Amino acid sequence: MSERSGMSHSGRFAGAPECGSETRGADAFGTALVPETLLEAQGARDPIVCAVCPHECRLREGSFGVCGTRTVSAGRIVSLSYGQATALALDPIEKKPLARFHPGSLVLSYGSFGCNLRCPFCQNSDISMADAEGRAASGARFVSPEALVAHALDLRDCGNIGIAYTYNEPLIAPEYLLDCAAFAREAGLANVAVTNGYISADAWDAALRCLDAVNIDLKCYSEEGYRSLGAPGGLAVVKRSIEAAVAAGAHVEVTTLVVPGLSDDEGLFEQECAWLASIDPSIPLHLSRFFPAYRMAEAQPTSRELLERFRRIAEASLAHVYLGNV
Repeated sequence: MSERSGMSHSGRFAGAPECGSETRGADAFGTALVPETLLEAQGARDPIVCAVCPHECRLREGSFGVCGTRTVSAGRIVSLSYGQATALALDPIEKKPLARFHPGSLVLSYGSFGCNLRCPFCQNSDISMADAEGRAASGARFVSPEALVAHALDLRDCGNIGIAYTYNEPLIAPEYLLDCAAFAREAGLANVAVTNGYISADAWDAALRCLDAVNIDLKCYSEEGYRSLGAPGGLAVVKRSIEAAVAAGAHVEVTTLVVPGLSDDEGLFEQECAWLASIDPSIPLHLSRFFPAYRMAEAQPTSRELLERFRRIAEASLAHVYLGNV
């Protein structure tokens, strides 16, 4: 990856607007991630609450949150995934998937490691389930926000429109997303997030001030299903995230991976579609076919017949329905 001249901290983007900069103060998710802005903890021996997601992990020195990336060091919450790239690729925008946001364009996709859900069917488990001591972390390389934006600008002639924060869950390191997005916006680049939506309202609202488009995974339409993924209260949280993104004016698309035993109940899916339509019937919905992966390697893939039935159900209330992984 080449770094554009003038992209250091003292370079031409040094004065880029801080999207959601108010979140970086003393109450910023319980954390800040670059050394010069690390927060002093109140009582280093007491647990410190990480406010990035609904898990609200109580962290002590050297312990890790559910995401495997946020910890306490010298009495401060830090993220060991800040700028640690495990994947960097120029992808078609449709791969995110975003069907109706600059179709036909490309986007530079950045991924790190860690996730705050525990989906047994994860297709990126090699990075999403890795923690800071895992093999994905050891193979990561640091990419500063300035360097990422420089690379994105270098790829403009190839059709790149911006940066997508994807592959693993990007909102477990919201400070990196905010830092990159501020520089990207100043440079005229689009910011895209692909997320599970299981994020605190404060962190999500801060991110939405910087994001142009989002694809949010709606894993299933039951609280019981979300509990099985290690996300208590997950359905309500993700619904709130979708509603907030629409209200913020971001381009919003939703993906449901149709997983046997989790999200293949037709009655619940009808409720999901009706709810999405009540917000905006033009929200694109992607129905993605499950293939065996990770801890569900012995399961059967979703049948095409079920996907087609689900598409008919969705098309009764939504204007834009797409099938994926077919």
